[in-house]
Amino acid sequence: MIKLGVNIDHVATVRQARLTRYPDLIQAALEAEAGGADSITMHLREDRRHVQDADIFAVQEEIATHLNLELAATSEMVEIACRLRPRACCIVPERREELTTEGGLDALSCIETLQPMCKQLGAAGIEVSLFIDPNVAQIEAAREVGAPTIELHTGHYAEADDPVTRTEQLKVIREAAAHADKLGLRVNAGHGLHYDNVTGIAEIEAIDELNIGHSIVARALFCGIHTAVAEMRALMHEARP
Repeated sequence: MIKLGVNIDHVATVRQARLTRYPDLIQAALEAEAGGADSITMHLREDRRHVQDADIFAVQEEIATHLNLELAATSEMVEIACRLRPRACCIVPERREELTTEGGLDALSCIETLQPMCKQLGAAGIEVSLFIDPNVAQIEAAREVGAPTIELHTGHYAEADDPVTRTEQLKVIREAAAHADKLGLRVNAGHGLHYDNVTGIAEIEAIDELNIGHSIVARALFCGIHTAVAEMRALMHEARP
């Protein structure tokens, strides 16, 4: 059964807008679990624009599922991850001026940097994933650096305005997922997925888990996190029981 990781970063975005103590990220994570989340994703960015260091430790302490920590490929973030020891982490590209992650990590150009990081994180008992574009060269680079898992960037599919382009991008993701699966990599996917486009990605057999955040938090403004997560899960499971 396909899994759902719920990213709660933008609950923190609302909190940081006024530097208040609310909304509470622990409560958000617990509500997401109650709605059917299989994991909770949090991105500790270098500029700390939403999630703070204390948040990841507090949430991991309280949740019943597990934390998937997103982090930049820096020594600071690797050290924090090794202290936190989440079950999983995903190394992502990060630029200070971006609104959100704009594309996949260029693992092919960073092999010498990523190899020791993956080794260090793996030695701490953390399942390492690389957030990469659905590209054969990047997938093979991920295997070379020692990452057992990849997360395919679905942004180009999600942002496609016309059916033809969307179909083409879906084919690219499907073929990339199949290639990674043949290499023995665990395959996750995410970025830009929402209630109107998740079905196409959820149908791909090689994908184990989808990580979705912004659309769920946006939907939760009207119906609550529990319901928003449950509705997303229902769409995913209808696509692939």
